[in-house]
Amino acid sequence: MFMSCSSPKSTDSNQPIDTPSLLPQVVINTRPVERAAPLTRHLQAAGMSVIDMPMLTLQPRSTTDNDMILMRQWLAGEYQALVIVSPTAAASGLAIWQLLERERQANGATDKAVEGIEDSLGVLVAPSHLIAVGEATAAVLNEVKLPFASYQVLQPAIANNEGMLSMPEIDSLQAGDKLLVWRGLGGRRLLVDTLQARGVHIDSIAWYERKIPVDAMAQYQQWLQDFDSQNAIGGITISQQAKPIVIVSSGTAFEHWQSIVQATKTLNLAAENQAMSVNVTLELSDFAYVVLGERLANMVAEQHLSYWRVEDLAPETILAAINTTSL
Repeated sequence: MFMSCSSPKSTDSNQPIDTPSLLPQVVINTRPVERAAPLTRHLQAAGMSVIDMPMLTLQPRSTTDNDMILMRQWLAGEYQALVIVSPTAAASGLAIWQLLERERQANGATDKAVEGIEDSLGVLVAPSHLIAVGEATAAVLNEVKLPFASYQVLQPAIANNEGMLSMPEIDSLQAGDKLLVWRGLGGRRLLVDTLQARGVHIDSIAWYERKIPVDAMAQYQQWLQDFDSQNAIGGITISQQAKPIVIVSSGTAFEHWQSIVQATKTLNLAAENQAMSVNVTLELSDFAYVVLGERLANMVAEQHLSYWRVEDLAPETILAAINTTSL
């Protein structure tokens, strides 16, 4: 039996109704460490057992000469809009923007005036529309400690590719227009593909890359051991316990999660063949998933996994989706 969920900001669900949980609902938060805490606190306050298990770590990339060329072209007014996809991208790009503004002021100042420029950055003027994906991204841009900032941060009604495509500032782009994207390495293909099909020229600066944390496998295996032990102490079988719920916000994170679950299964099978004691082995299908957006929902649906799709990562949205399990 399947049910559909509806909450103010969540959408599709193909999650079958579970039997009532005999223990607090287990939730695995795979968001990067620097973005996980608000969600974890919110779910814990709702009585859930939350495990922070990052499937991504964000590593800065060296700024290249080409990145600086693109930034200077943007500041020169060659782009109709700038899309900023994450708080990390916003912070990294903003730092270079401020650096270039100080450089511009220094080039136009007298020798005596140059001394004070480092501590007195003037008006920061955006040469195009600024579009921030998500409240946290917008906050980075809005909270800049400057005497003056001459820009307005725009946000899509829904913080995903589809939401951005429906914005007038994006929808009006046509052949010959140019868009700049501040991002991490990879992602946002729907936006790029759709606009390129219209003839819009898109450049991007990848300020960081997303990698699998070095301890991700060990952390998952330790959790699996603890999960097995806790159920054994309570005399609870896997079939009696509600599926642990995994929160996944990107395709890269899901690919990392998938590789760890499958690798652990392979290791456990090898240990069984050698008559060694092993922990319980869980399949991808032994979990339910809360996933962000259409692309990620399609990825999990292709593997016939149970999931809820949400359209933003606000803690309230994710809790509303998870709470549909009790219907």
